[in-house]
Amino acid sequence: MRWQDIVYLDNSSTTMPCETAIVEMNNAARENWGNPSSLHIMGIAAEEVIDNTKAIAAKLLGCDTEEIFFTSGGTESNNLAIFGAVEALKRRGRRVVTTAVEHSSVKTVFDQLEKQGFEVVRLKPDRYGSISKEQLYDSITADTILVSVMLVNNEIGTVLPVESAAKAIADKNSPALLHCDAVQAFGKIGLNVRKLGADLISISGHKIHAPKGIGVLYKSKKCRIVPRIFGGNQQAGLRSGTEPVPLIAALGGAMREIEIEKSLSKVESLNRFAREKLINTGLVKINSPEDALPYILNVSVEGYRSETMLHFLETKNVFVSSGSACSKGKGSYVLTEIGLPAERVDSALRISFCRDNDFEHVELLCDAIVKASKVLRKR
Repeated sequence: MRWQDIVYLDNSSTTMPCETAIVEMNNAARENWGNPSSLHIMGIAAEEVIDNTKAIAAKLLGCDTEEIFFTSGGTESNNLAIFGAVEALKRRGRRVVTTAVEHSSVKTVFDQLEKQGFEVVRLKPDRYGSISKEQLYDSITADTILVSVMLVNNEIGTVLPVESAAKAIADKNSPALLHCDAVQAFGKIGLNVRKLGADLISISGHKIHAPKGIGVLYKSKKCRIVPRIFGGNQQAGLRSGTEPVPLIAALGGAMREIEIEKSLSKVESLNRFAREKLINTGLVKINSPEDALPYILNVSVEGYRSETMLHFLETKNVFVSSGSACSKGKGSYVLTEIGLPAERVDSALRISFCRDNDFEHVELLCDAIVKASKVLRKR
């Protein structure tokens, strides 16, 4: 199947690597394949690739290059940030705060911390998937050592008040570090670490048209966390192991292609068009809030199970998700947490856009949903 023949609307699961990323990856694999820790000219050339990508990431985040660390992706970045922060601060308290709508790579880490005896506070979202400033303020105490709040929810697109969490920590004079899973936000909205106030930020390459297997952890130089991987002391000892230079080069190439305002404007138009077209089918209810990040649009085609609808759409070369790709088809705990009834949850689809989508893709999606309603039997 050629990618030109499909309607791919599952970009929050993964994106197609852009040409620049592929070219940079191949160049690094063929020409700069030395070990970046080696002191000879081949090692220095490989290290230069790493430094260049760090500079691009630092510019996009508004931070210093020494605050950029490469990981294998969002999951590792989240695990390193959370476990590392708790290990560093556990003598100052046992209370950690998060939300009930985090990605599974954060949610399950907090489940593990609870098993280890930490007091885990999971803030409940409102109908729109958000957390109030008051909830954040009331949850943070003198013995709170970590707060983890995602910037954009990966299922419904809600933008959460991370800056308010930073302010609450400061106002309470808490020792807590602030971690932010920004996997669905980076490259899509402007992100400045100083303004956001987070000490730790997780990023994934394959959500921004880089290959899978590469990610970033921003760690403020003002904070300390304990490593999870030990070895040759690469990356200042925070994440040992020989750096994957081709993947880092690819990430740099993908980041150079980011045009936030241009892409956001296009996707906002696509989202508005999709909402109108889908509602006009008379079959669809919108689950994402009006002010959600437009890259994500969660809907329900009531009466038709998500998986059944997803596979019918696939026969029409239209690809969406039934929720987070990491859920493997399980019902969405995010939609349940925001209070949607079981029928809405069981019939939910996540449509997620990228800069390569166009209005025709939306029309083909809507046509396919209408066809599905005529072919599939209601449960």
